[in-house]
Amino acid sequence: MYLAGSSGAGDAGFAPVAHWPHHHLDDGPCQLVVTSPDHRIRIGWFGDDFELWKITAAEEAVAAARWTTTFNHNTPPEIVAGLTAALAHDYAEADPYDGNGHFLANPSMYWGDAVRPLTDAGWKRGVPAERGTVEIVAPDGQAGVVIDNRLSGRDDETVTLWAGPPGWGTRAEAVFTAHTPSHLIAATAATMAESAPVVRERHQIDRRVEHLVTLTPVAQAVTVASTAEPSASRAPTPLDVRRTAVTQAVHRAVRVPRTAAELRVMAAQSRSEGAAQYWSGSLASAAAARPSAQSSTPRRGR
Repeated sequence: MYLAGSSGAGDAGFAPVAHWPHHHLDDGPCQLVVTSPDHRIRIGWFGDDFELWKITAAEEAVAAARWTTTFNHNTPPEIVAGLTAALAHDYAEADPYDGNGHFLANPSMYWGDAVRPLTDAGWKRGVPAERGTVEIVAPDGQAGVVIDNRLSGRDDETVTLWAGPPGWGTRAEAVFTAHTPSHLIAATAATMAESAPVVRERHQIDRRVEHLVTLTPVAQAVTVASTAEPSASRAPTPLDVRRTAVTQAVHRAVRVPRTAAELRVMAAQSRSEGAAQYWSGSLASAAAARPSAQSSTPRRGR
């Protein structure tokens, strides 16, 4: 999954919070903001920027953000959905009159808690690039996480999940600031470690990454009603691909891990199921017949 790149739309990342208020913006780089009903959680989509997603949480609707997470333009939206699903769950469990919530919890004093799903899935410690940092690397060497343990301020970037070869069009990055709750980072990491394939149009896979992934054509053709023929098969369109990606994101959101124990179970399942076939982050590839006539979510980024 982590090498799948962006699908060009944010549907899958927004799927877990589809029931929250949507604010479409005509001016400025941010094109869409989805907020919790009380506006303490904000999920912004910047369709034409390097940092495609910006997610924040605050103690009050008009207060400064307690923590910030950004995902760049190469990050699969299915990984973003790991965080948004956890936020949707935390918000649903929060007391609206308490002014608090698990999404504002203090991070664990142990850095390992935030990346437990990765270490449980077999990711190992690598050689850190800088003193005072820790790096955990995937078995295929194509993804990892860097943890900055040096003294940091509230807004300093302390955890970075990355995947793919270095480069503007190939490296995915998710960056979390110092006060991000550990369980939210862990939920994102757990999704990143999943071995299940994701759906993409062939042209959405960067040629520099193709040799690192497994591409499997969509097995089932789409049936289309026709006046001339009762049914005819065709290659899936971009709209079909987008709907499939959203459906998968919703299914993942339903089973989002709620506790540390469930995160460990998900990581163990990923390790056992994915070792043989999907270890390098496999994909399903769909052939696009024609562009969709209309788009339901934020406009396509670069």
